[in-house]
Amino acid sequence: MASTDTLPQAPAATRTVLDFDAVLRTHEAVSRILPETPAWSYPLLNAEAGVDVVVKHENVQPTGAFKVRGGVALMAALGPEERRRGVVTASTGNHAQSLAWAGARSEVPVTVVVPEGAPARKVAAVRALGARVVVEGETMCDSLAHAEDLSLVEGMRMVSPGDEPAIVLGHATVYLELFRRHRDLRTVYAPVGSGSGAAGACLVRDVLAPECWVIGVQSSAAPAAHRAWKSGQPATVHSRTRVAGLAVGASFALTQSVLGRGLNDFILVDDDDIQRAVGLMSTHAHTLAEGAGAASLAGLLVDPARRGPCAIVCTGGNADDDELAGIGRSAITDEVALTC
Repeated sequence: MASTDTLPQAPAATRTVLDFDAVLRTHEAVSRILPETPAWSYPLLNAEAGVDVVVKHENVQPTGAFKVRGGVALMAALGPEERRRGVVTASTGNHAQSLAWAGARSEVPVTVVVPEGAPARKVAAVRALGARVVVEGETMCDSLAHAEDLSLVEGMRMVSPGDEPAIVLGHATVYLELFRRHRDLRTVYAPVGSGSGAAGACLVRDVLAPECWVIGVQSSAAPAAHRAWKSGQPATVHSRTRVAGLAVGASFALTQSVLGRGLNDFILVDDDDIQRAVGLMSTHAHTLAEGAGAASLAGLLVDPARRGPCAIVCTGGNADDDELAGIGRSAITDEVALTC
């Protein structure tokens, strides 16, 4: 897909440095392409949570998820030869769409390796954006290994979903916007797959709101990042989660280097908690959220020490068929409860 828009080149420093100044420079590049997303509070959600909750709506991004910020930042940081050769990555959907969307705008070829069980709708979206899709591997770890092989064979730039400074900085711009608008936040809940978003939250919090707690939230059925954070050692854990956006089977060194010193707490929630949060986002916040986009709400709701005002990020709205069906089941259950 050709475009008349060209992504700006980010300063070289953003390629390697993870600090607040780099976040600011990256936001300059990202904001030329992507407008600031809204952040609202909803009375019904506040009542359910028992605290005031700000919802940052990344579900309104052009790919339906916050990860497009990382794609824009990554493309802006590529050198001329890297842009010519193209990039390759592995993803279950949103990271893939982010690179495909940004690559199309900057005329950089994008190849995405997806595991065999990747959501069909997300795979179709990646293809529609013009990227080449390769289906390989039962797990994300298998797909990542195949992407590494392709990068060597075809000379493409390998893009890690987690160990990529430009992507972490791009994702940090979510929290730059959030903290600039809401300086009084006491707690931010950040969903964790690779950990890039939560790491970005810590980078910004440390400067703009140092008293605010950042709490990571991950599926208990895919706890690699949580285990690495607890132990201080790399971790690989077979993912069993139904939540595609959190189905990450290994920790990433770059994001853990920030999470290890930056997270105030890290909560595991089960997939049923996440599905309930998907339903609540629909009924209490007028928002279609995918599982990963509702995970931070799930973490807030199981946290007995929740402190308001707090914020959650609806990181994506690309709900799959099972999540959509789950919203319907929740609505029926709630209606029955009201009539009994």
